[in-house]
Amino acid sequence: MNRIANLVDFCSSNELKDLCRAAGQAALTAGNIIRELYAKPHTIKMKGDIDLVTEADIAAETAMVASLNEDTPGITIMAEESFSGQADTQKGKLWVIDPLDGTTNFAHGIPLFAVSIALLENEQPKLGVIYCPMQDELFCASLGGGAWLNGKPIKVTDTDFLLQSLVATGFPYDIHKHLSRIVGQIKTVLPKVRDIRRCGAAAVDLAYVSCGRLDAFWELDLKPWDTAAGCLLVEEAGGRVSDFLGQKFSPFKTEILASNRRLHPHLLELIS
Repeated sequence: MNRIANLVDFCSSNELKDLCRAAGQAALTAGNIIRELYAKPHTIKMKGDIDLVTEADIAAETAMVASLNEDTPGITIMAEESFSGQADTQKGKLWVIDPLDGTTNFAHGIPLFAVSIALLENEQPKLGVIYCPMQDELFCASLGGGAWLNGKPIKVTDTDFLLQSLVATGFPYDIHKHLSRIVGQIKTVLPKVRDIRRCGAAAVDLAYVSCGRLDAFWELDLKPWDTAAGCLLVEEAGGRVSDFLGQKFSPFKTEILASNRRLHPHLLELIS
């Protein structure tokens, strides 16, 4: 299967096709590196009390940056492991990448993690690619072009009732700062839904909402590389993405609620 050709078929313009091709190639390259390193001993460093970085994060990011620089010279890159804390996000195009979302899962041998790449223009997501290397699942979306998984169109669920919904959440690294709020949200949501999942990778959660495996996902204290690709996937699959107050979402906001449109207002009431 020609993965890259299938990836760009749905893009609406030649420019977007070229950018999608570059993102897809970078994602698959990083995914191959991560898959090869998965079963080997890991070099683990700590960025915080529970925030890990491994040799796979670094190797995947290095390969992705090199690939994007070669294929799309002149476009600024915001990458998780090398981000200096400064970037001009207001004007022009920007690649936002997470080389390995779900590092803790990877380090513990849990095969649930993803590579995430988004193209933003003036802070608006135009293109999103998420690749789950262990499942060999390539999700992609372009603004106005729909959302796709391994070359087939996907859409969010049409679940009407909270009690029939399977939702997911995540926990921030600075858990002590947000603990009471998170516990309060779970105590409010859990009795109202079928069940709650915690995948440990926001990119995977958002991809799963976009293809209907989950009905909704919410989390706080996130970074742009966690959500930039996934928020576009959900919206292009027919879902809704907002902050906890129901306002328009931006990858530079730290809290996200993504769901199908029928459940969204009900979930906002519970978590806001």
